[in-house]
Amino acid sequence: MEVRNKLYELGCNTTEVNEHIARLIEAGVLNEEKYAQSYARGKFRMKQWGKRKIIQQLKFHQVSDYCIKKALKEIDADEYIKTLHKIAEKKWQGLCITKNKIAAKAGLYRYLVQKGYENDLVQDAINELIKQ
Repeated sequence: MEVRNKLYELGCNTTEVNEHIARLIEAGVLNEEKYAQSYARGKFRMKQWGKRKIIQQLKFHQVSDYCIKKALKEIDADEYIKTLHKIAEKKWQGLCITKNKIAAKAGLYRYLVQKGYENDLVQDAINELIKQ
């Protein structure tokens, strides 16, 4: 969709846009599945986003549900959990210094959900931190 919009901005008419896009797809330059996979890997590794936020952003970019599912398979389940626990622990240490335990727990929950992690995984990570 972004390529289509850019071509219109450059002054192409509908026929030209469709021709250019068809050529890009045939040449393998435009590939929604590869885009989605690369996007998911990048946002998880670089920004440590959770799956919910990645899905939301891919839908915003009008990526198909099929490609979104393929993209999420790029994220290793063990690495996903380890990353969640790592950022939870780091944030928890900062929150515990400035707030009481209840406020820190609520702040951590909001932070992790905002990062796109699933509610049940967030609860498990918080409960594990509190046990320590």
